[in-house]
Amino acid sequence: MTPQLDTVFAALADPTRRAILAMLLEDDMAVTDVAEPFEMSLAAISKHLGVLTAAGLISQEKRGRVKWCKLEPDAMREASVWMQGFGQFEAINLDAFERFLENELDP
Repeated sequence: MTPQLDTVFAALADPTRRAILAMLLEDDMAVTDVAEPFEMSLAAISKHLGVLTAAGLISQEKRGRVKWCKLEPDAMREASVWMQGFGQFEAINLDAFERFLENELDP
């Protein structure tokens, strides 16, 4: 796995960040609109957006006085290709997947 792929999976590991990505599937959003449904501070949302931006999953741009977020779906391509390699496993056979990961991740 490449370092960028690690960064993408680390960003996707958080449920708040996954929810933000799902929201951005619809359209670009102002940061304040992204923050609205979450019970956390704007600073906390900004940190989540920073992680997503660093992973290349979103881009942010200033339009006038408002900062907008845009989904960058191409950033997930490498992760998607990597995950498709596991299509050989049945959806229910998580034990085999876990054994495979243990073998792959052992030094």
